[in-house]
Amino acid sequence: MKYCPDCGSSNIEFKIPADDNLKRHICADCSVIHYTNPNMVVGALCIKDNKILMAKRNIHPRKGYWTLPAGFMENAETLQAGALRETFEETMSEAEVKMPYTMFSLPHINQIHFFFLADLLDDNYGPTSESMEVKLFDESEIPWDELAFPTVKKTLEYYIQDKKDNNFSFREEDITIW
Repeated sequence: MKYCPDCGSSNIEFKIPADDNLKRHICADCSVIHYTNPNMVVGALCIKDNKILMAKRNIHPRKGYWTLPAGFMENAETLQAGALRETFEETMSEAEVKMPYTMFSLPHINQIHFFFLADLLDDNYGPTSESMEVKLFDESEIPWDELAFPTVKKTLEYYIQDKKDNNFSFREEDITIW
């Protein structure tokens, strides 16, 4: 942090405030402590006719790799609304959330990834400015070596296993390294 967003001062210190245990950016002029918090990534594993909707990224990071539709949650937005918005932004498709499905804490990059299991409502999917290709995949067609993120891979693996067992449950875990 170079400037205080409250007063504009460049007199910023990075130290542990009183009664705290982590270093924070503190404005030495107005004494405001600036906290940073993890970013929330929300998305959906959308299913239609036993196929999985995926998008090939047209943006960095991991441009050219396949992912489930997902992205950063916006302020004043619910988890479900964010997942559905991201699904539309990346695939031009509408979905309906069925259940919370996976949540991954990634403390090394200050992110939480949360995916819903959802039904794709129509066949009106296609690429957008954020995706160069959008496709429904059979399980056997998933491009495992071209997946963008470990959280997508784990979510897909859980789905395939749960489908075999016909028992879908919410999973939460930590991923400490990519």
